[in-house]
Amino acid sequence: MRLFAVINQKGGVGKTTTVANLAYALAERGKQVTVIDLDPQGSLSASLGIDARNVAGIDDVLINESEISDVLVMARENLYLVPAGKNLRQLEQHSAGSAAQAKNLKAALKSLDDQDFIFIDCPPASGFLVISALFAVEEILIPVASEYLSLHGLSHLMGTLNMFEQSLGKTFKQWVVITRFHPRRKLAQDVYQSLVEHFPKQVLSTPIRETSALAESPSFGKTVFEYRGGSNGAEDYFSLATDLLKGRTL
Repeated sequence: MRLFAVINQKGGVGKTTTVANLAYALAERGKQVTVIDLDPQGSLSASLGIDARNVAGIDDVLINESEISDVLVMARENLYLVPAGKNLRQLEQHSAGSAAQAKNLKAALKSLDDQDFIFIDCPPASGFLVISALFAVEEILIPVASEYLSLHGLSHLMGTLNMFEQSLGKTFKQWVVITRFHPRRKLAQDVYQSLVEHFPKQVLSTPIRETSALAESPSFGKTVFEYRGGSNGAEDYFSLATDLLKGRTL
């Protein structure tokens, strides 16, 4: 089983889009995949067309130590979702959380040992929820938009991750995925080259091109494969799944 936290402190980089479509691409290949909506906004559930506004979710696991099997929702064939739950925002805002409580997620995920992949969609922050995810995983997937501010924020994120590695006494396998990529823009190419230079063997081979299909599909509760299967977005996320399976990097 491979456990991923999908994180970036900057919003708008395609984090939830990456979780939904990458997970779907792997499930389509017969892999058993679970995605966890650890963002209080609940965007991952909405992207998969699931109304989870009034159901228990990962909040119940973290607060009440409920079994994760009690809150699993079958989203697609081979693909399961753990919704955020209505109390997750309250947990992030009103509880600094203890180290013991942060480990609840890691303990709960042990019951999913039949899964091939688990992706945790984290909020764009570095608070208690992200700490819980970092306790639980061994690998980190970092979506980075091909723009200057996203690149600038990545250095801060890497510093934060290094701090967590030291405090947790563990080393994460880190992967970078380039998102919102415009092949013809010089800035996008500059960001691309900079990432490859500074993070050798960590940048997954396939950049995700910016397409209208990726922006539109969540509003229909569909992945890009279901919404527009012949689009660049579908092609790129299918290729990205291969990158992750084979460890293909730039």
